Amino acid sequence: MLPKALPALTRLSIPEYAMALAHVASLRSEDPFRKVGAVAIDFDNRVIGTAYNGLAPGYNADTEFWADRDARRKYMLHAEVNLCSLFTRGNVKLVACTTKPCTSCMQMLCAYGVKEVYFGEDYPESEADAIAARYGIPLVKLTDFPQVIPASRDMS
Repeated sequence: MLPKALPALTRLSIPEYAMALAHVASLRSEDPFRKVGAVAIDFDNRVIGTAYNGLAPGYNADTEFWADRDARRKYMLHAEVNLCSLFTRGNVKLVACTTKPCTSCMQMLCAYGVKEVYFGEDYPESEADAIAARYGIPLVKLTDFPQVIPASRDMS
């Protein structure tokens, strides 16, 4: 007797795969207000790196630091900045970010030669749309991708 055929599974597209990884990376952020993750994919659809927003490596802020969002914002390194530190110009086809890149981050992604940018959440203060249009880079909102909901981490 022949085995019964398995139902066809829908395979994630590369942008969906990248967004799912970016979402998981965002879970590493220590920022209690906004957790952002980013992923870079090369021209062979391989993951170059993952990153998230946070403080400079090795810096541990005290509890009071996190209380005032506006005061601490200037010290936070954006996920895209951390991501670009992992590759060289021209080596990345696609970047996926859980939040639309801010103006500066979109400029940086252009400078690094990224060909496509996907994002999950809007960021209204950003000029990313105009920058992407000027440089002919698709900037695509993508909200349908697998996401992880972290379980409560009660350490008691």
